[in-house]
Formats: sequence, structure tokens, C-alpha cells
Amino acid sequence: MGLIVQKFGGTSVGSVEKILNVSNRVIEEKQRGNDVVVVVSAMGKSTDSLVALAREMAKQPSQREMDMLLTTGEQVTISLLTMALQEKGYHAVSFTGWQAGIQTESIYGNARITHIETTKLKKHLKEGKIVVVAGFQGITDEGEITTLGRGGSDTTAVALAAALRANKCDIYTDVPGVFTTDPRYVNTARKLDGISYDEMLELANLGAGVLHPRAVEFAKNYEVTLEVRSSTELTAGTLIEEESPMEQNLIVRGIAFEDQMTRVTVCGLSSGLTTLSTIFTTLANENINVDIIIQSVTNTSETSISFSVKTECCSRTVKVLEKYKDVLNYKQIETENCLAKVSIVGSGMISNPGVAAKMFAVLADNNIQVKMVSTSEIKVSTVIHENDMVKAVEALHDAFELSKITVESK
Repeated sequence: MGLIVQKFGGTSVGSVEKILNVSNRVIEEKQRGNDVVVVVSAMGKSTDSLVALAREMAKQPSQREMDMLLTTGEQVTISLLTMALQEKGYHAVSFTGWQAGIQTESIYGNARITHIETTKLKKHLKEGKIVVVAGFQGITDEGEITTLGRGGSDTTAVALAAALRANKCDIYTDVPGVFTTDPRYVNTARKLDGISYDEMLELANLGAGVLHPRAVEFAKNYEVTLEVRSSTELTAGTLIEEESPMEQNLIVRGIAFEDQMTRVTVCGLSSGLTTLSTIFTTLANENINVDIIIQSVTNTSETSISFSVKTECCSRTVKVLEKYKDVLNYKQIETENCLAKVSIVGSGMISNPGVAAKMFAVLADNNIQVKMVSTSEIKVSTVIHENDMVKAVEALHDAFELSKITVESK
């Protein structure tokens, strides 16, 4: 007998029929002889509906009251799923995040988990009950309800798996696993049998939406084995662990992409040693996430800095830079919208030189201009025009033969 944590997202619990289907998946795991903890999100688009209601009350509702409101969505799901399990003859009990002992830092809207008190959960598991926990939420030391931000239910599931020393954490979604790229855009995309934490973390950070980066980071830090699986198909998914023994012959494991990017260029900065730290500390203090950064020295006394941000953050970024113009001492700001980021990821890049050169050659052959580049040991990211994004992904997917490779799981 082991302990399995299962997580079901909003699309998997979006209706009564889907919740009943989830209850069957939970029962299947229980019948295998395992203890089961289930983490669920709010039903379907219910969170969006709650946000819309809040906007009718106030133009800018307080973060505290938004957290009070949004946490009710998961409470609906946990109670309905628990009722379904009980109706089918199984002992089950539901808990909100705070009832489950999930402690967070004192930040509304995007809190991080600091500790999980597992005594209550372990007691009910020992009694043979299926434990159903609301994802996305916790409580501060002062008793304030908080939410964990985007992907919070994934993080809840992985954190519980780590705290309870679960054998495995299964993330159930509306796709059967992690693909070489998004199959909605590239019909030759193939499901991977396995992938490493580092590769999955890069893909998640670079735009692959199947798992949230914070959840993958948590899994890596606490060595929690993850499997991304279909909530409707009874098939094996994609196993995520420290070193995946599967598909080792892939140099590039996957391609991630993200649109609605903007390049911001700050021109005429002084070439002082503290210029970089000053500009990016200023942006960080305003909670602006900066991605690819390029510095170019125009002459002995001046330099220009280009970096990418999400387009939705562009106007705020420019306002912050203009606010601190006297401190930063630059001449002008230039922006370029309608950009996209396309990235190749794979641990095989470490021992295989020439991967970046091949990527650039493929883009050039398809008349795609590269505007910015960023690299790490296992990824190469390029910023290109948004109109070329899908063409670039398709060309790279073909060039690295990601659809043709089939490897038997070991």
C-alpha cells in the first residue's frame, strides 16, 4: 500500500458528469490498495465568473477580499466530489486549504506555501478515508485566507505530496501528458513518455501551460515523482522525475512558445558598473518580470539595454522607467510589440554542440528574423515576430524530428 496524491483541474471538474467521472478515477486508485489525497480546482470557468462579479462591485477590489471570494470556488468542488464518493459507498472527507493545515506567507493573490501541518490529514488517512483538499488556497499565521496565484492547485498537490511523503503525485488534465510541443498548433506533436524536472521546468517557464513552474520547482526540490495524465483516458501519461530513463536519444525534448511579447529598449544609458543593477532593481521593486536581456555598448560612455516583457506589462514598464528617468539617466525608450518567443529545450544539448546553430539555420531558411536570443545549458530561446511563431515551431519540430522518434519505455 502506498499514498497517491491526485490533482484534477477546472476542466476536469467542470460539470456534475465530470465530477462523477473524477470520483471513479479516485475510487480506482483506492481499489488498488492505496491511500488517496485528492486536490481539486474550482469548477470550469467559475473563477472567471467570480472575478466578473467582483468587477461589478468595485473597479479595483482589494486583494484581501478577492482572496476571500475566489477561495469559495474550490469549496464547491471539494464538497460535491466528497458527496459523490460517499454516495458510492466510500468514506471521504473534504477540507479547505486552511483546514488541511496549509500555511502561507502574508501575500494576497500570489502567496507561497511556507509549511503544511499534516497531523489532521494523516489521522483521516489512517482511518481509511479518502481526503479531498481544496487547491489554490491557504492561511497565514495571522489567520488570513490567501490564494496561491496562477497554477496554485498544481502547487498545492505537489506540496501535499512532499509533506505527506507520497509515493507519487498524479496531475490529471484534459491532455494525456506532456507533448513535444502544443498539439493544438502542431498536429504532429507527440506525447513524451518521460522528461526530467529541469527540462519540464524550462518548458513551463517558457510558455508550456500543462504544468505551472512553481509546482515543478517544488517537485524537484522535494524529489516528488509527477505524472501528467488524462482525466478521461485510461492511459499512461508523462513521468517527470530527476533523470528520465526514457527517450534518452532526444537532443531536443520539446519546443515551447509564447506570444504577446514586447521588446523594450532603453537608449543612452551611462556605461557605469551599476547601470544594469539599478535599472533591473527598479523594475523588480515594481514587480515587473523581465525576460531576455541584451546589452549593447554604442560608444565609450553610453550603452543601450533591450529586454522583453509580456505585452500586457509594457505600458506599466514604460511608466516606471519614465518615473525614475532622473535616477536611471537615459535618453529615450523604444518599444516593439507583436513579438513571440520560441524555445527549444533538451538536456541533450549539453553534450551536443551545434544545436543553436541548427536552430538559427532553420529559422533563416524559413525567412524568420531573430530579434533576441537567450541560452542556457538545456535551452535556446529566440524572439521573433508574432506572425512567424507557428511557422517557426512547425519548422523546428520537423528539423529536430520530434514527431518521428518513437522510443519504448524502459
